Amino acid sequence: MDRPIRVLISKVGLDGHDRGAKVIATALRDAGMEVIYTGLRQTPEMVVNAALQEDVDVIGISILSGAHMTVFPKVINLMKEKEMNDVLLIGGGIIPDDDAVELIKMGVGRIFIPGTNTHDIDTYIGNWVSKNRKF
Repeated sequence: MDRPIRVLISKVGLDGHDRGAKVIATALRDAGMEVIYTGLRQTPEMVVNAALQEDVDVIGISILSGAHMTVFPKVINLMKEKEMNDVLLIGGGIIPDDDAVELIKMGVGRIFIPGTNTHDIDTYIGNWVSKNRKF
């Protein structure tokens, strides 16, 4: 690749706990990726617009509030509207297994739960980007 993988990490909604998102952002930076962290209280529209402006390869949403079955479908629909077909959407946080399965069926690449080895996350991202992004 001619440039580092670009990842946008975001906290959507009123969830004010961002330690996990910051840990992931740091781990991905340490793995050589360029990370844009949007901070707290983002809307799905803000996330997708930032991803477009930053020309990212990956959108990562951290969510602990229980709103994942509302937030992710909105982000997926906005990504489709903006024709972001070659951008990976991943999630992390407190998401029940049954909901994670449904989100993956909707188009989320993977859901990473607390305690996931950060190397597993950067490996998954690297493999996905090398297979699906052309730059």
